[in-house]
Amino acid sequence: MLAGGLWGASFAIAQDVTLKVHHFWPPGAMPPTKILQPWCDRIAADSGNKLKCQIFPAMQLGGTPAQLIDQAKDGVVDIVFTLPGYTAGRFPIMEVFELPFMNNSAEAGARAAWDFYGKYGVKEFPGIKPLLFSIHDEGYLHTRDKQIRTMADLKGLKLRAPTRQTNKLLASLGATPVGMPLPAVADAVSKGTIDGFALPWEVIPSVKLHEMVKFHTETDLSRPALYSALFILAMNQARYDGLPAELKAVIDRNSGAGLSQQAGKTWDESQAVGRKPATDRGNSFYTLPAAEVDLWIKASHPLYDDWVADMDKRGLPGKQMLKDAQDLLVKYRK
Repeated sequence: MLAGGLWGASFAIAQDVTLKVHHFWPPGAMPPTKILQPWCDRIAADSGNKLKCQIFPAMQLGGTPAQLIDQAKDGVVDIVFTLPGYTAGRFPIMEVFELPFMNNSAEAGARAAWDFYGKYGVKEFPGIKPLLFSIHDEGYLHTRDKQIRTMADLKGLKLRAPTRQTNKLLASLGATPVGMPLPAVADAVSKGTIDGFALPWEVIPSVKLHEMVKFHTETDLSRPALYSALFILAMNQARYDGLPAELKAVIDRNSGAGLSQQAGKTWDESQAVGRKPATDRGNSFYTLPAAEVDLWIKASHPLYDDWVADMDKRGLPGKQMLKDAQDLLVKYRK
């Protein structure tokens, strides 16, 4: 009882802290509503309302999605929710989870990414305290005018990709990749700048992209997903370091491996909900059979060799790192 009283007293001494949180999604999208807001609610409750979030969606504080990671690093804001891969080539170690056909479980991917970060990725994020890593539900292809059924159907199509590795994947399959963050996709499709895009189901309804395309190509569930993108909830390290010990403890208790796993689980659960509006609209769906997926896997395999060679050049054990990432995904899929 006394310990509880002292704990409460320590919060009474601590100053109220409001954390400025910035992200690129529209306010009603799944990640800010189902992952970010519940996290903010938990740290508020756990701190006796001493620790609160002020959330700014849809780049309200200015800049581009690619600048979010530096907004956290430089202390422009306290926390960002973004993709490290929006800054191409800057976080090559953690890019291992964006290699094609690695995984088909966001929960397994999130757990594996957190562990892998602890072993290999810490030095890649100076000035930043990661609070979670996650990947999204399975990434698929969505096109405006043409159903993709074979690799040959990709030839000549301009397709949006979120990250460097997904750009490389689309190029290896014969498409013309166009790198762009999510907020730019709707305009690019409507103007015909791109023929389609690579995206998971979860995010599509929040930007009404199911209304701008007619065709969706998914992959046989017996095979890994076409691609994944890695997300981070990143806090300015100095801001964290400056918190009173009891508020640091609140952040620590509510972040890390557990938060990553929960985020991945939430992404997995969001897939059916995100797919439904396209079904209701009468859009056309095609599932690539396993034999066709295997052809795509073979065509994109050199990306693995490239990633390993890049790690080796940096003096890192590339082959072992790739194996560790794959082993972690297997471990957490069980």
